Amino acid sequence: MGSKAQGAGISAGGDDVIIQGDATLTMRQLPAGSVDLVFADPPYNLQLEGELLRPDQSRVDGVEEEWDRFSSFADYDKFTRDWLLAAKRLLKPEGTLWVIGSYHNIFRVGAILQDLGFWVLNDIVWRKTNPMPNFRGRRFTNAHETLIWATREAGQKRYTFNYDALKSLNEGLQMRSDWMLPLCTGAERLKDGKGVKTHPTQKPEGLLHRVLIASSKEGDVVLDPFFGTGTTGAVAKRLRRRFIGIERDAGYIAAARARIAEVVPLAGEETAITHSKRAERRIPFGTLIEHGLLKPGDVLVSADERHAARVRADGSLSVDGANGAATGSIHQIAAHVQGLEACNGWAYWCVKTNGRLMPIDQLRQKIRATLVPA
Repeated sequence: MGSKAQGAGISAGGDDVIIQGDATLTMRQLPAGSVDLVFADPPYNLQLEGELLRPDQSRVDGVEEEWDRFSSFADYDKFTRDWLLAAKRLLKPEGTLWVIGSYHNIFRVGAILQDLGFWVLNDIVWRKTNPMPNFRGRRFTNAHETLIWATREAGQKRYTFNYDALKSLNEGLQMRSDWMLPLCTGAERLKDGKGVKTHPTQKPEGLLHRVLIASSKEGDVVLDPFFGTGTTGAVAKRLRRRFIGIERDAGYIAAARARIAEVVPLAGEETAITHSKRAERRIPFGTLIEHGLLKPGDVLVSADERHAARVRADGSLSVDGANGAATGSIHQIAAHVQGLEACNGWAYWCVKTNGRLMPIDQLRQKIRATLVPA
């Protein structure tokens, strides 16, 4: 997947693109409902006053660029409302939005996106393992930033959340809403020939990796309306997502293009996501009968062959064993024969084929493989 700079008015499909232009105006010219995910790292309106010095009197690099200057909170709020409305128009019905900020702006952004009808799913605290100290010693060390993850509207039941993939990323534990990740440093930090940072607020690729693993699929279109030096594009390309980047500064675009050109997309298997059982389409047991994979009268047995039950035409099972005669679902009868309160019948029952036991869940997976995704 290559990247190229283009003017506004392009299609969201096809190659990855980097567009030079104003974020809001450019988004208004893109096709509605064409984006699966928006990741936005807007200006923070940092309100810095004067130089910030370390104890040794060396100067701390702050954000002094024109793009972070707003005349008032009202001016910043209007800017925020405009770009959020434009982003909302671009999202597909099942799309989601991420926006990152600090205490300077994230509360204003959060209130505005709620006013515009977005529905907050989570706020994520990015805890920086290597934060900049508070050199003046008059406040706590500012060691985190906040990300808001939201659906396009309230009541949006379908959206991408790769729960099991995140558990895999977190050594089998449910991913929490506080993420400990380092700032962008070392070789990843883009600098010019004199060692000056190319962009003052470059985000670490590890942060975008987690965001895209969590809330996108291979081939999804990811929009970053404040593209900067292309962290979103680099990670999207590596993970085989498509991206649209919007950026006003030609210097940032040049750095992003050079950076992304060096990224090699992972092989297909390397980008495979651990899918959640919750996301799989429900297949009633009776469907196996309707598809001819089982017939009324067939006998199901437990994996240890201690218990057996007979399939009935309506998809129920019947049994006459040590715990008494009973009829019911595959789950109810699996629990009954064992004297348990509950049991997963898909995991318990097998069918004997050519002398070998096959879990009935394998028959269910055969049906799923023939179905068009919902």
